[in-house]
Amino acid sequence: MRFLVTAALLAVVSAFTTQQPGLAHRTRQATVVYDGKANAIRDRIKNVKNTGKITKAMKLVAAAKVRRAQDAVLATRPFSETLQSVFGGLIQRLDGEAVDLPLLTQREVKKVTLTVITGDRGLCGGYNSFMIKKAEARFAQLKKSGVDVDMVLVGNKGIKYFQRRNYPIRKTFPTGQNPSAKQALAISDELLNTFLSGESDAVELFYTKFESLISSSPSVRTLVPFSASDITQKADEVFQLTSDHGAFGVTREELDVAAPQEFPNDMIFEQDPLQIVNSILPLYLNGQILRCLQESVASELAARMQSMQSASDNASQLAKSLTLEYNRARQAAVTQEILEIVSGASALE
Repeated sequence: MRFLVTAALLAVVSAFTTQQPGLAHRTRQATVVYDGKANAIRDRIKNVKNTGKITKAMKLVAAAKVRRAQDAVLATRPFSETLQSVFGGLIQRLDGEAVDLPLLTQREVKKVTLTVITGDRGLCGGYNSFMIKKAEARFAQLKKSGVDVDMVLVGNKGIKYFQRRNYPIRKTFPTGQNPSAKQALAISDELLNTFLSGESDAVELFYTKFESLISSSPSVRTLVPFSASDITQKADEVFQLTSDHGAFGVTREELDVAAPQEFPNDMIFEQDPLQIVNSILPLYLNGQILRCLQESVASELAARMQSMQSASDNASQLAKSLTLEYNRARQAAVTQEILEIVSGASALE
């Protein structure tokens, strides 16, 4: 009788010894645990770990794209700096002369165009929702003040949201992951035509300022009409992605205002300085929109990095919890089978 009990125990133990993975999975009987099976828990652990690998890879991809956005900002800096310097020099050359330019003229605001930059995709935390809420609040505020409002939307998330709610939309543009001067030019042309034709008295831009990998602030600024003092005196900032022992970080550096270009008094311009200033302003607007697009895309990527990091951490924690549950279930199953065998053997005595 003792031999039969021993043989039965060895048979139970051998069922849980090392076998070929596929064969062991096919021959082992499923053990019911709570409201599922041990095999189902094991498969879920595998799926959770695979999900964690995917989210970690998406985080690294987003980090690489942030680096690319940083390089794009640095590449456009010389142009914007030169533009600011030339504009400042021309304003000084005019020496207080009345600057009568449409883009610098303040007029009574009866209609405002809101330009809202969101992302084309999700999986980036509250990046899109924060910007949409800020634009909605500004829209309601202007309407309450009796000002007519329409919208120029950049980014599929914002486009779909405001279209479903029947907001007055003038024009839509995609965001993309790599903003270009051509894309910024298309947006600036639409805004300039809207303002110069008198269809709108002011253009406000809503974008997300990239501050760090864990912080981005929805911001608003008036694009048109311009302020000459803002163009000549406003300093610029650049950001740089850093890494320390595998941890990503961001540093921001405020640059000095570009010194005005000195034009000698005896210098003769082929065109009137006012005409040159009038030609520079659209270039300046194009550069500002491109910069805001780059800041918004960098903010979206940083938000996606944080979202994917949180998803990876959650997947790791869930895998640990499921592994513990699986081990407990497996142990309970072994104990139950041993008890059944011992009980059966005792009944035969």
